[in-house]
Amino acid sequence: MTTAQPLDVQPTPLALLLLGREADPKSERGVECPGDLPSPSDPDLVERARAAKEKLGDKVFVLGHHYQRDEVIQFADVTGDSFKLARDAAARPEAEYIVFCGVHFMAESADILTTDDQKVVLPDLAAGCSMADMATAEQVAECWDVLTEAGIAEQVVPVSYMNSSADIKAFTGKHGGTICTSSNAKRALDWAFEQGEKVLFLPDQHLGRNTAVREMGMTLEDCVLYNPHKPNGGLTVEELRAAKMILWRGHCSVHGRFSLDSVNDVRERIPGVNVLVHPECKHEVVAAADYVGSTEYIIKTLEAAPAGSKWAIGTELNLVRRVANAHPDKEIVFLDKTVCFCSTMNRIDLPHLVWALESLAEGNLVNRIQVDRETESFAKLALERMLALP
Repeated sequence: MTTAQPLDVQPTPLALLLLGREADPKSERGVECPGDLPSPSDPDLVERARAAKEKLGDKVFVLGHHYQRDEVIQFADVTGDSFKLARDAAARPEAEYIVFCGVHFMAESADILTTDDQKVVLPDLAAGCSMADMATAEQVAECWDVLTEAGIAEQVVPVSYMNSSADIKAFTGKHGGTICTSSNAKRALDWAFEQGEKVLFLPDQHLGRNTAVREMGMTLEDCVLYNPHKPNGGLTVEELRAAKMILWRGHCSVHGRFSLDSVNDVRERIPGVNVLVHPECKHEVVAAADYVGSTEYIIKTLEAAPAGSKWAIGTELNLVRRVANAHPDKEIVFLDKTVCFCSTMNRIDLPHLVWALESLAEGNLVNRIQVDRETESFAKLALERMLALP
């Protein structure tokens, strides 16, 4: 039997940011809580969280994303990816409070799918998503104007990744498009191409490109990259008219760091290793991998893998550590040599969770995430189109 090796990662100069101890004011919504946080060194944090959760009883439902810290995951009623958790929240109408241990767009989706009587709470409002922040409502509206001026807007169907703001989901719903996850992106694109001739894929270029080329038989030349920071997206009218996939220039800061060198290096270090990566990785990384799939796919693949097999995983480090600990009969390592936490996801730590739960237990509603009515209606329309996909 092969014993799992410790994950070989070294902290970088960005470690404090990656561990959620600093702020990036350009992409995050704020860092202050309207109250005093418990000290991270408080030895009673676990007991305080447990006591507050017990006091709330069925009134609270705690959701924990797969990329969340272990110290927080232990208090989650359910774990999963962003869409699974939003649906789980909607399936618990008796819960007055939904405490979402994830990031901002996930809490928005939960608010969209739950009842008006339910209140969604994000323990730290600074838990944003850099990818979601790469596409704003104003930028996407300007992009649509560019497509209109090029004479192709009527042919374009927007498909937005779940990892997007409520505003972008609403734009998608309003313009006849649908939402997708990393596991159903092909089904969403198949549907979109039945509705129109082109797709505007938001906001992750890599998932869009990888799905189009790997799963749908398109070429890289069928895809163009729209850069919202350049006039006309940095594209000519001819390029827009010739393209099948118009990819937004966005990416995941975690998955985007994996490189072809990472894959080559791990194959040299561990002969016979299976490389398993998330489709948010760059195209050259996905092309060099042995297996590609969503977070749920990664978990299930490792569960089904034979004892003694070797795996290098290209996704967020908290998840990789968790699955490595769960399968000591397999050698599971992190694809990169340096720290690769989701910096904003890691802002939801035990002090923030304790603060949120204790506040709710005392009758104080904090950090509520609430989507306005109009945005919610169009965003829900886009989500319902996804739910109706064959």
